[in-house]
Amino acid sequence: MNTYLLIHGAWHGAWCWDKVTPILEQQGHKVIAPNLPGHGEDNTPLKEVTLKCYTDCVCEIMDSIEEPVILVGHSMGGIIISQVAEYRPEKIKSLIYISAFVLKNEEAMLPFLRQDSESLLNTNTDFKTDRNVIGVNQEEIENIFYGDCSVRDITRAKSLLKPQAFKPIRTRLAINHEDFELIPKTYIECIQDKAVTLTLQRKMHTEFKWDKVYSIDSSHSPFFSKAKELASILSK
Repeated sequence: MNTYLLIHGAWHGAWCWDKVTPILEQQGHKVIAPNLPGHGEDNTPLKEVTLKCYTDCVCEIMDSIEEPVILVGHSMGGIIISQVAEYRPEKIKSLIYISAFVLKNEEAMLPFLRQDSESLLNTNTDFKTDRNVIGVNQEEIENIFYGDCSVRDITRAKSLLKPQAFKPIRTRLAINHEDFELIPKTYIECIQDKAVTLTLQRKMHTEFKWDKVYSIDSSHSPFFSKAKELASILSK
């Protein structure tokens, strides 16, 4: 059995894994799904949240676990697990990216998001006056993130989303490409995604070598709409 460390994406929190976690646990796996700084129940001020805050949080959890983990990142979580892989390669059994940003050394998430002309995020995000926070157009949240999700899941998600810190998504990664290639990796595409579109997903992941690439016919949030299918892929 494996230990899964599930890292959520921007605006979200540990709560987004609530359907996937019990499925994996019923199979005998151990699952850890933390709130990153400034997300969910963590109240770190957003002006203090950096990519280093995120990676320190994940590394601290990994250091407390004896066995290597399967490190999973959704969306923005992709840049976090990539950077963590630079710091704790020996603690990682494999990396799994779910409709996630997978970048090379010296690349940052924001420029990639901005070049995704099909993404609804590009026309529905706003930067607050202090440049520390990114908000999302509340009227378009369903279309952006949850196009194939149930009304119940959408309503709950809307009540739990929090503003996103700006600094982490504009920070360039520091990754040794050769070492990164040695870690087993899987990419899971989300075909109907309107936040990180399939075009951008493939533009990014075709730059790397993968053990497996899977496709799920879902929106940006397969952890809600296709939880069983997602858990099945993760458990492989």
